[in-house]
Amino acid sequence: MEIKITLNENLKEKIKDESKLGFGNYFTDHMFLMDYTEGKGWHDPRIIPYRPISVDPSCLTFHYGQTVFEGLKAYRSAEDEILLFRPQENFKRMNLSCDRLCIPRFDEKLALEALKKLVDIERDWVPHQSDSSLYIRPFIFADEEFLGVRVSKSYKFMIILSPSGPYYASGLDPVKIYVEEKYVRAVPGGMGEAKTGGNYAVSLIGQAEAESKGYSQVLWLDGVERKYIEEVGAMNIFFVIDDVIITPILNGSILSGITRKSVLELLRKQGAKVEERKISIDELVAAYDDGKLQEVFGTGTAAVISPVGELMYKNKKMVINNNQIGPISQSLYDNLTDIQWGRQPGPTGWSIKV
Repeated sequence: MEIKITLNENLKEKIKDESKLGFGNYFTDHMFLMDYTEGKGWHDPRIIPYRPISVDPSCLTFHYGQTVFEGLKAYRSAEDEILLFRPQENFKRMNLSCDRLCIPRFDEKLALEALKKLVDIERDWVPHQSDSSLYIRPFIFADEEFLGVRVSKSYKFMIILSPSGPYYASGLDPVKIYVEEKYVRAVPGGMGEAKTGGNYAVSLIGQAEAESKGYSQVLWLDGVERKYIEEVGAMNIFFVIDDVIITPILNGSILSGITRKSVLELLRKQGAKVEERKISIDELVAAYDDGKLQEVFGTGTAAVISPVGELMYKNKKMVINNNQIGPISQSLYDNLTDIQWGRQPGPTGWSIKV
């Protein structure tokens, strides 16, 4: 399908002080839009001026939550090239989320072509400042006008762009994480492995309680036995115990992170001892008590690598590595960001020039 382009005649003023971007506060001049109609399939892919969209109050997604999304970034290299980091992996995962939410699959090659065209049009919006990037949000939602619990007959696929600074204002300073005991985020057979709004809505109450206690994120335990570690609200989680790097195995209720996958591939290429397996909170506490818990860090598109300096579980405060970033976390952050910003080559296919 041909991607039609309509340029915006009223361009916004770019943000002059990129240190004040924050995360997700500003949006570019254009967006991508494509429609799905039952019997016709996906059609009319187009890039148009960024603007509000009009939907009916009976729009199905408002009432039954049939929606999926992704998050990735575009980076400006020192040579002024615009680079995407593994976007094909995001669209592949998005289609898996579509499967779980009964949303029709889309053409991943077309989506990547559309993304590259959109970012190329908006290349002046890609920040120049170190650690800043153009955040990319593809999403699909059911837009049929109907009140009834069933699969929608029409959808919209959109991509919007937001120039953003670091996800955490503190940068690489270790974060404090609260281990949630009362609430659960997901269970095997549910939607935990899909990137859908409901997974984030269900986590908000735990996040709010954690913040009220002075913690920036929640570490979720499994929803059945309440003992096995799963993931942090916005990140996958890794532990370095006695020189072994451990991350919870994907079990159907954990999001398969692109950064998680990239970290595992880098570590294995370096010959590190890596395990994907179940790990209980009791095992983690025991490792801490025995002096074997060396590092904890999260991985995700927004923060890349986020070192954890403190964990709180059942009123037990565990300070990790004297609340300092560890050597493995620092090395992974340096390697990944060097690849993302084009300062060093990565594995074949990881960086795509726009």
